[in-house]
Amino acid sequence: MRPAPTILHLDMDAFYASAEQAAKPSLRGKAVVVGGLGPRGVVATASYEARVLGVHSAMPTAQARRLAPNAAYLVPRFALYRSVSEQVMELLGRLSPLVEPLSLDEAFVDLEAGGVADDSVSAKVTGERLRTAIREVTGLCGSVGLAGSKMLAKIASEQAKPDGLVLIEPGTERELLAPMSVRTLPGVGPATGDHLRRAGMTTVDDLAEAGEAELVRLVGKAHGHGLYRMALGLDDRSVVAERDAKSVSVEDTFDVDLHDRVRVRAEVERLAVRCVERLRSADRSGRTVVLKVRRYDFSTLTRSETLRGPTDDPTVVREAAARLLEAVDTTGGVRLLGVGVTGLADFTQEDLFAQAADARELAARSETPEEPVIGEGVGPVDEEPARESAEQLAARRWPAGHDVRHTVHGHGWVQGSGVGRVTVRFEEPGGPVGRVVTFRVDDPELSPADPLPLVRDPVDYSSWPASLPKSRSGPVSAAGGESRP
Repeated sequence: MRPAPTILHLDMDAFYASAEQAAKPSLRGKAVVVGGLGPRGVVATASYEARVLGVHSAMPTAQARRLAPNAAYLVPRFALYRSVSEQVMELLGRLSPLVEPLSLDEAFVDLEAGGVADDSVSAKVTGERLRTAIREVTGLCGSVGLAGSKMLAKIASEQAKPDGLVLIEPGTERELLAPMSVRTLPGVGPATGDHLRRAGMTTVDDLAEAGEAELVRLVGKAHGHGLYRMALGLDDRSVVAERDAKSVSVEDTFDVDLHDRVRVRAEVERLAVRCVERLRSADRSGRTVVLKVRRYDFSTLTRSETLRGPTDDPTVVREAAARLLEAVDTTGGVRLLGVGVTGLADFTQEDLFAQAADARELAARSETPEEPVIGEGVGPVDEEPARESAEQLAARRWPAGHDVRHTVHGHGWVQGSGVGRVTVRFEEPGGPVGRVVTFRVDDPELSPADPLPLVRDPVDYSSWPASLPKSRSGPVSAAGGESRP
């Protein structure tokens, strides 16, 4: 624990949904839900207007539609979210060399290491200035928590939502935590929370009063020890600048179970290519290819193959994933497929293509008629793979919420598609609400487009934070001070 609240936690408010509202003037102030739109889709983020109606992250989209039938349901645009995230992380990097990203929209910052704060006043000034900078550069809002530890800084940012700042003064941790639910503490999920509830512990104060020995008896030595320290407000974890990714993966859940073996293989190969694209965008390579298959009965199988060395060759990863699929029984149907790469490295071994060819030849030699591959038919495949319907093709080409450009009308976004038509609203970030036009899905003048910046002429923060005050003496105006515009 630090004697000053110089650990900052930033959490962008309803990030995906807020970015969509900023990009689409017609959606400002309205309920927006971002996530998978199919029958098995899941909500990724809901705007605060949708949350009032009961919609929340990880909820099935079908349930969200029942709660908020008039909300705008959009497919995620990760290119936009990554772009905005890079702008935010650059601002954080100007505050301190110790920035620990947790996701695209969340990070810890060690303000003391950056020399921009060493007491409550300077920390609060820095936090407010950061919120202003984020709004001016991205057009979005973020909530800031300041405390002497990572755990408390994160709790403070949750209290600050939406669009606020909360500072927890060192020495007030026990008083603040005491009435909170045990689920507030990191590592206490539904199962642990229910276990503690049955033991009569529902608040953090209950944990502190129970004592370390009792918690160890209930949840085990390692967890019990850590839980007791957190209940006392003790957290000595430091902000770590480098959080090295352990794997890169992509996966898709299908609206209807896939039964055709040829279609399943085609989807695996497509996912492998997407995985390599993500791998290359991170300037990494990987040595182990992993295949994930969730079958019709929700049973999930994983298979892996370790190569001689790391690669970022799409052919190698694609063929390795296809080989792994051969050992999986997909007879009853497949609802989810995923391809990942682990054992990441910063270099590539060049002879892996030859290695893949050698592996295929070895596999061919080892096959015998008496031991057919599990899940394969004994005869040749003589039927065509199931074709996607026109509706599915239109939805894949024109996802709801994604950007398009028309040679006459300019930039717009897809409101929906179906029955051979695609409906587009033509508007841009920062502009007026646009008009809606419907086209044929194969209109030659309409094409997919890249997202536009949320702010056209952002304020220049290249010299920031040179203008920030380093430190000021004197108390903060109120303990646990909260500030909202």
